[in-house]
Amino acid sequence: MAEITDRVSQPSLSSQKVAQKRRSGKRIGRTLESLGAHLIMIIVVILCVFPLIVIIATSLKQPQDIFTASFQLFPSHPTLDNYVHVLTDNSGIFFTWTFNSFKIAILTTIVGILFAAPAAYAVSRWNFLGKQTILVSFLITQMFPGVLLLVPLYNLYVQFNLIDNHYGLVIAYATTALPFSVWMLKNFFDTVPKELDEAAYVDGLSSFQTFWRIVLPLTIPGVAVVGFFNFMAAWNEFVLAFTFLNDAHNVTLPVGIKDYVHNFGADWHLLTAAAVLVTIPVLIVFLWAQRYLITGLTGGSVKG
Repeated sequence: MAEITDRVSQPSLSSQKVAQKRRSGKRIGRTLESLGAHLIMIIVVILCVFPLIVIIATSLKQPQDIFTASFQLFPSHPTLDNYVHVLTDNSGIFFTWTFNSFKIAILTTIVGILFAAPAAYAVSRWNFLGKQTILVSFLITQMFPGVLLLVPLYNLYVQFNLIDNHYGLVIAYATTALPFSVWMLKNFFDTVPKELDEAAYVDGLSSFQTFWRIVLPLTIPGVAVVGFFNFMAAWNEFVLAFTFLNDAHNVTLPVGIKDYVHNFGADWHLLTAAAVLVTIPVLIVFLWAQRYLITGLTGGSVKG
């Protein structure tokens, strides 16, 4: 009887050992996958952060310490003179450039949202003739580089006296950002159930009142995402601003700091200091709108 019991228990013990080996193998595999994923993320973070560290470190160096025989990442004698020079040079014109960039970027964001939000709501809620054609045409416009619009826009702006005019630049930025904004906002509006619109109609609201009072407040995170992208695009744009703005007191920050690059060289210590200063306002805006951006980016990817 004991022999029979041993024979029965032996296969069960062996099967338990096999199961344990499988579980341990799976744990080892998951651990290796986790280590590999973390290693890749660390490498990506280093690749992204290292240029920023170099820019910040260079902005704290003296001109003679930037190019030396032995590369030195961090300055041996850090100084803030570069920042002081950028902020005080030419009677503080850097602040004028900053104001111009803020003005153009904020106006571009407002105008873009005002035109894109109603259009996106209409495309999201109603079926009409040519709807798909319009959406496809928006995508097609995004396939071409914006520099192709440079010559025709310049000719138009000369005729309408919009050269060296901030509002002309706002029109150009808002127009180029409109297709992207409509597509993005449409996805956010699609996440709002249409039953809410029907309930609003029953309560006597018009289509515009439903959009303004019901749907738009529910998609504020999505509007924040689109507004932030429009703000960033206008804040960093260089080609159109360099072409349409001529006066030194009218240019934006990207065009203004170009003066630190000369025909036969560049003032790298001043250029990097200006680059650091340019990123500070955008960083503040990002930190302020962070909770809206995270909610909007995750919410717009799920269709309700």
